[in-house]
Parts: sequence; C-alpha cells; structure tokens
Amino acid sequence: MAKKDEQPNGLFNDDVFSKLKATKKALEAEEQLKREEEEAKRIFERKQREKNMSFAELLEKHGDKGNKF
Repeated sequence: MAKKDEQPNGLFNDDVFSKLKATKKALEAEEQLKREEEEAKRIFERKQREKNMSFAELLEKHGDKGNKF
C-alpha cells in the first residue's frame, strides 16, 4: 500500500492548508469588524441617552468639573 506524500504540516496538503489559513484570517477580520461595530453602537447609544438627559441629571452624573467646558 503506497503512502500519500508526507506533508510538512502533518494533516493537510498545501492547498487545503492555505485555504484554511485564508478562511481563518477572513473570520478574524470579520470578528474584528463586528467588535468595532458593536463598540460604535454602544458609544452612539450612550451619547443618545446623554442627549436626552436633563441638565440636572447631567450635572449629577458629571459633577461640577470646570475642565469639561
């Protein structure tokens, strides 16, 4: 029985291994984009909530800090 060519990575031939690497990079990039979008959404929602706060609520939350102005 003839053995298949020994592969340097042990399990996959070079084509399959390179496709797996490319897929992994694409998934990592997609996950990074998703995290960035969630962060932007969270920041936007926080700003929207602050926009709807009254002056008294904002003063209570941030205090009387002169350096903000």
